[in-house]
Amino acid sequence: MNSVDFSLTNKDITYEIRTEIKRLGRPIPDSIISKTDVGKSRNYSRNFNSSVYARFKWLCGYPKRNKLFCFICLVMGGNQSAWTQEGCVGKGRHKATT
Repeated sequence: MNSVDFSLTNKDITYEIRTEIKRLGRPIPDSIISKTDVGKSRNYSRNFNSSVYARFKWLCGYPKRNKLFCFICLVMGGNQSAWTQEGCVGKGRHKATT
């Protein structure tokens, strides 16, 4: 089972399990995420680039939902936000980015 999947479906995770999930590391799948925005003169297409994992060490992917999550918040039981509940794509800043 994917650690993101496990964290999303289990609310009461013991310290030992959290430690094991942390030891296994964050899942960084090469996701196929794309988004098209409509501009005034043309449409803009943005695609996910896996190099973003190197830039943001807290970021992890979940291929089942094709979305991104905050690995630290998932493992440590962070606040209830898009980064820990439904996943983020595109817009959405996380306090770990600053």
